[in-house]
Amino acid sequence: MNGTPRPLDELTRRSAQWLARSAAVAERHTAAVVADPFDRAAWEDVHAQSAALRELAAELAARHPGTRHPGARHPGDLTDDLLADVFLAAYLPAPRLREPAAMAPSHRVNHRIVTALTDAPEFAALHRETAGDPYAAALAVLAQAPAVRALLDRTRDARERTGEADRADRAAADAATAVAETVRQAAGAAVEDGSVPAPAADAVRRAIEAAEAAEAAARRESRAAAQALTAALPGVRATARRATATAAEAVRQEAALMRAWGVGSGELRRMPFGERARLAERLRGGRLARWAELIGRFRQMADGERARKVENATGELVGVTLGDDLSRVLPSELAALGVPALRAVFASRYAAGELMLYDNRGEQSTGRGAVIACVDTSHSMYAEGPGGITREAWSKACALALLDQARRAGRDFVGILFSAADKLRVHRFPADRPATVTDVLDFAETFLGGGTDFQRPLSTAAGILEQEYDDTSRTRGDIVLITDDACEVTETWTRAWNDARHRLRFRLFGITLATPDATAPGSVLESLCDNLRTIDDLTDVQGAADLFRVI
Repeated sequence: MNGTPRPLDELTRRSAQWLARSAAVAERHTAAVVADPFDRAAWEDVHAQSAALRELAAELAARHPGTRHPGARHPGDLTDDLLADVFLAAYLPAPRLREPAAMAPSHRVNHRIVTALTDAPEFAALHRETAGDPYAAALAVLAQAPAVRALLDRTRDARERTGEADRADRAAADAATAVAETVRQAAGAAVEDGSVPAPAADAVRRAIEAAEAAEAAARRESRAAAQALTAALPGVRATARRATATAAEAVRQEAALMRAWGVGSGELRRMPFGERARLAERLRGGRLARWAELIGRFRQMADGERARKVENATGELVGVTLGDDLSRVLPSELAALGVPALRAVFASRYAAGELMLYDNRGEQSTGRGAVIACVDTSHSMYAEGPGGITREAWSKACALALLDQARRAGRDFVGILFSAADKLRVHRFPADRPATVTDVLDFAETFLGGGTDFQRPLSTAAGILEQEYDDTSRTRGDIVLITDDACEVTETWTRAWNDARHRLRFRLFGITLATPDATAPGSVLESLCDNLRTIDDLTDVQGAADLFRVI
């Protein structure tokens, strides 16, 4: 009551109530996703390393300055906090959102946006690709950038209302703190009987009235902000769902691109952020991106053929021979078993290995020496076929599948890129060392241009197998020549080639692309190769399937 002293204990009790209200406001959060300091550090680290994320953050901060909150670093904190929340929702193994009441009013828009993103049915597919992977989570943020812009535009009115609510909330907190301070001063003026002088009690009363008015204003602003958020919610949900689906597809496509080029998820997670970003940019650019699907199909086909591979499989029937293999006995021989008088004769011939058998050319299984792919990179290999697939793309995809084949068999792989006699590049992939993606890309991207010469690349391949034999005594290497042309070889070179093949026991497989004349009887390739075929349809990877059964 005005002019009436107040007991000190009553003022102390009221001070505690207002201090608690002030503390509750101060404890409100600006982050919607609950995360520990280590997870926050992951975001800070990614943000520091990604120029694209920093540019996005600067753009959003300029476009939507947001509302400063106590402790804010700069005016764009609302948008910065939103990007961090989107990242952490994708990155954390089990993301958990705070209760909206625990959020600062100014940042409850962020809570609604992140809730809409994580509630989208497509979020589970996205999260499978991004959980625990900071790079993938950052990619998801960037993929959702257009939607984040749209969501911030759509919730502009709601953010203005929540900004007002935030200011009213802080004003109420300041008024509550003022009550506590006024009570402290009144307590200092208390007399011996524990009462407080009337002027000090009046000051406390005025402070409490001001705090109650501020609290009532904060409640009104909070209700208005909640209504604005509810009004924006339908549009937020629809946009968030599209954003999550877009991000999931972007992350899946990049993961598929990496897998197509032989980069596993384990290797990706160990790769430094900057190196991974540069690799992704390199793979997404130019012709390499167009090759990814073809490379993936080749590798899938090769995996399937490896699973079917057997030793000494039955191959092409070429005649009749003698032996004791009952699985290849001619029907006329088996007919003797139906005549009792001839059974003894059958048994005698079986014991002597003189049964008539089908003779066939069996598929000899893998060699032991190096696998060498000689890939034509003459100018004509740029020719484009169905689906935009070039002869170069087909040949490089086949060569990379052969690289996989060699590594799984513990064999060295050598890629020889050739064109004219004076143009040749050798890329070595020893079995005892990892095939780095950089080395693989250097092999895939190299194109020499010019004409076509067979002698130098084949001689180089034979020389590599010769050196391998000298170093390790391994023979039975495999050479695969992929070309779209035909050229002559000299008689002197042919004699040296045949001598090397007899000594080292290697095989030469030939693949010609859209050039059937090169495989005609009597052609150079037909005389050189143990196995030769023409590929007319560059979209078909099955044309090379038997290579992966016998190499």
